Amino acid sequence: MINLVLFGPPGAGKGTQSDLIVEKYGLIHISTGDLLRAEMKAQTDLGKVAAAKIEKGELVSDDIVIGMIKNKLAANTGAKGFIFDGFPRTTAQAEALDVLLKELNMSVSVMLSLEVETPELLKRLLERGKVSGRADDQNEDVIMNRISVYNASTLPVKEYYKAQGKQQEIKGVGSIQEIFQAISTECDKSL
Repeated sequence: MINLVLFGPPGAGKGTQSDLIVEKYGLIHISTGDLLRAEMKAQTDLGKVAAAKIEKGELVSDDIVIGMIKNKLAANTGAKGFIFDGFPRTTAQAEALDVLLKELNMSVSVMLSLEVETPELLKRLLERGKVSGRADDQNEDVIMNRISVYNASTLPVKEYYKAQGKQQEIKGVGSIQEIFQAISTECDKSL
């Protein structure tokens, strides 16, 4: 079993690479962004709270996110492994994930950090906003706030996994296939 954390700032390519990883390794994709967007689309109470935070570029509370992850793991007990896309976003979430996985006799195998500079992230997100219609990808101020929140709150997660010997940096610039090849090399080491 491989449990992979795919890490990087907004626009680093986590979603694109997650799809390729899922296809190659047969992992269950856990994207908190997708789970939250589904809740928002359904206009559940959770979705309304999440929408208000996301529209400001803020993070959704840990208890909501951890609860969603726990439900997803419980619904897929026979999986070959999981890929966590955009989660954990804080050290507290990383610690909570470790506790949750330990309860299920699992652990994070490797954390792959996609490294992309801010001007490239901004360009990618604005382009994605034109295609996707996502409001949070169409406003440069909101995007820059999301990147600032990432740098302040999420970047320390990289050090958390580095201290465990599980963090590997992946250059997130180049062709999709070049980036995927680098990811595959690291995934194969964890199998």
